[in-house]
Amino acid sequence: MMTTYSKPIPKKPAAGTIRKTIVFIVVVALISWGLEGLNFNGIMPSAQGTLNGMWKGIINPDTAYLLNLTVDGLPYAVLETIAIAISGTFVSGILAIPFALLASQNIVGKRVSKIGKFIITMIRTFPELILALIFIGIVGPGAPAGILALGVHSIGMLGKLYSESIESMDIGVKEALLSCGGNNMEVLFRAVIPQVAPEFLSYTLFRFEINMRAATTLGLVGAGGIGASLIFAIRGRFWERVGIIIIVLVVTVTIIDILSSRIRKKLV
Repeated sequence: MMTTYSKPIPKKPAAGTIRKTIVFIVVVALISWGLEGLNFNGIMPSAQGTLNGMWKGIINPDTAYLLNLTVDGLPYAVLETIAIAISGTFVSGILAIPFALLASQNIVGKRVSKIGKFIITMIRTFPELILALIFIGIVGPGAPAGILALGVHSIGMLGKLYSESIESMDIGVKEALLSCGGNNMEVLFRAVIPQVAPEFLSYTLFRFEINMRAATTLGLVGAGGIGASLIFAIRGRFWERVGIIIIVLVVTVTIIDILSSRIRKKLV
């Protein structure tokens, strides 16, 4: 009896493989297109002198600027930067709550939540520097413009994080309170806020860390903080002053990150 062997039928490529291949090709094409738009002219001749100057400034920082306790000194600039970050975060932490409720599907329904999510996305579109330039034209240069810029931009990010916390909470507490005849305000303050408050505080502290870094750059456009001192020192090539500013910034941001991280671990 003869045994016949049939040729194996070639398998068609799975739809998932084709999809992944198309995505890979599109990503590579986008990266290639983006790289073609870079006009890199090489390292400038003054690069070595600038790096040497910055290194010497860090090694020999201007300690007199650090000990200057007047309005023109470094301590005042650092305190102003921290105050801008704290004020902007506080404002956004409060104002983001109603936007988060408006964007939460389990609170206002699917249709209304889409409108709330769109508003939050629209607010989050504008970066801090653009908002700072806008508010400088409204309230003038200085710390108030920086506070408003950080506050408005942070509303978008905190509103998004807050709404995600609200949508992932235990809805049973809300339903139980409604079944007992509770009104909307009682649901908000007895069912919603107590559940999400620790996450709200954790997100707010995390946003404060980000705002602290952002506040250091707002001075570049005249919105107060240490950024103005830094840009003036760089333009004037006062590398010793640049060095002390960089050192103080690194130390300040590191301390704030450590403290904020420890607090957030206790909250969540």
